[in-house]
Amino acid sequence: MMTRSQQGRANRLTRPSIAVAAAVAVTAGVVAAAPDAKTAAVAGPKLSLIAASTSVTLDSWKEEPGVYLDLGTYLTSEKGAFEFKVTRKSYKDPVVASQIIRNGKKTTTKALPAGLVKDFTGLPGFMEVSVVDAAGKPVLKKTEDFCPNNASGRVRPDAPANSRYPQSCPVNPFTLGSVWGVENGWAANTYAGYYSEPVQLAAGTYTAKVSVAKKYRDLFGIANKPQSVKVTVRERSWEAQEGGARGAAAKVASSSPHAGHAGHQAAASEHAGHGAAAAPSGHAGHGAPARTDAPAAATTGAGATFNVGHGPYPPAPPALPWALKKQAAEQGAGKDAFGAQGFSAARVGDRAGQTDGSRQAPGAQPNAKRPTGKAAVPDVPKPDLRSLPAYGITVSDGYEDVPGKDYLAFSANVWNAGPAKLVVDGFRSPGKELMDAYQYFYDAKGKQVGYTPTGTMEWDPRPGHEHWHFTDFASYRLLKADQKETVRSGKEAFCLANTDAVDYTVKNANWHPGNTDLSTACGQENSISVREVLDVGSGDTYTQDLPGQSFDITDLPNGTYYIQVLANPENRLKETNHKNNSALRKVVLGGKKGARTVKVPAHHLVNAN
Repeated sequence: MMTRSQQGRANRLTRPSIAVAAAVAVTAGVVAAAPDAKTAAVAGPKLSLIAASTSVTLDSWKEEPGVYLDLGTYLTSEKGAFEFKVTRKSYKDPVVASQIIRNGKKTTTKALPAGLVKDFTGLPGFMEVSVVDAAGKPVLKKTEDFCPNNASGRVRPDAPANSRYPQSCPVNPFTLGSVWGVENGWAANTYAGYYSEPVQLAAGTYTAKVSVAKKYRDLFGIANKPQSVKVTVRERSWEAQEGGARGAAAKVASSSPHAGHAGHQAAASEHAGHGAAAAPSGHAGHGAPARTDAPAAATTGAGATFNVGHGPYPPAPPALPWALKKQAAEQGAGKDAFGAQGFSAARVGDRAGQTDGSRQAPGAQPNAKRPTGKAAVPDVPKPDLRSLPAYGITVSDGYEDVPGKDYLAFSANVWNAGPAKLVVDGFRSPGKELMDAYQYFYDAKGKQVGYTPTGTMEWDPRPGHEHWHFTDFASYRLLKADQKETVRSGKEAFCLANTDAVDYTVKNANWHPGNTDLSTACGQENSISVREVLDVGSGDTYTQDLPGQSFDITDLPNGTYYIQVLANPENRLKETNHKNNSALRKVVLGGKKGARTVKVPAHHLVNAN
């Protein structure tokens, strides 16, 4: 889980557009040393630690002291993919992880030691980093967690053009299953990005030594070959830059075709609507200002990535190899806004010799016309909507917007356990304020074989929303200790997006879903039709910090309550099971008017507020 300081930083870094920075593949020709006799006996792919460059330059910003220690080191996987399946049976059970070893048609599973992996964010304490100054004096020693899904690029030209694995490790506290992997012939950045604490290093020169922790070397057969990287730390100031590094990053992000919705979000008030404060655990939801890049060079792994949506945390970023700087410099390109040679000249996307990890599946396009013929619900696979327990729970007063009021805010997620995706199209008759909504059904080959009317979609003009909502997708209710309703949230309508990888181990889970943020799915005020999709294995997180999305607890007595998240409350959507749509989270209200408090007991083994 994130530390409190990490959570505070994530709270300032909200949902971005796709990172438009491109990365080149880690250059071929890096030859890994052969493992010793002990590691050679370990079954599985051949793993090696490499450094893309022998030297890096890192920035320390006066306005936000600290250095993001992306040293450009990578873990390569050869002779097979480095793959894991990570699951938990329920929130009463611990997280367990197994390595999946594929050898031709033969697949074997090796369970990792019990307790080694405690959540779904990656392998804890995988990397060891030590830093000495120019005089050889030790100044820093730390460990780094490793997310194998930190996409970076290929290490040889005959490697698969695309990685089959997801592009980040989920950090939602109620994740149920995940898949991690470094594709065969690929390398993944060992830097933890936004989930790594910045370190305090004064301007100057240093030498960093990076190695894989011994327990992982022994477990996976990795040779003990530490990498040494020369580090130059330079102090910079946003004010000294033309528009600041954040401004430059925002300028880059705004050029993305998927950046449009971020502008709507930036207009939202920090205390919009009922004045519910953002959750202290960094749950960036609708209406939060568009997230800017971390104060680090654009070619580091600290840049933004996709699939944050209206979800709780930004995912681990894609790793953008330092080799990009070298290649661009060799091409004679000029300096960009970050001072890196030729970064602005790089192109985004996969092509010959480059797989940059910036891919995002395109948003599913709505049908051009309303469905015709008789409505029918065929006997084909359907979605299974389920709710996660509420989290990111906090209380606030109404600020100057609604003085004298107290509100309870939280994050909520409804996800699709499959085996079929949920597809809803909205069609607008000219001059009408509402769209007519239809749910579509598909056979095993993906052919549309039926549809049914399923309510309406409405345009929400409120700052921070400003998109089309599908009505009656979910309902939030505050229940008394006897679990009878006492308060209902005004939030009933939703724009669907695949913001969170909740369980990528379920049947037909899509590890690369489209519609991962609002700009791909939710339309504009003048839209004639929209398509909203919730793919198998993914969920849609909404935070309770916008108009109509907070419980008014001003006049409620102190005591025990339950936050209920209820998917498909009117059963308008056709799904495989309507009996698993509700999730409850216990809260205890205290304090007095204007200074209410909330205690959130652990939900079985998940101790996240």
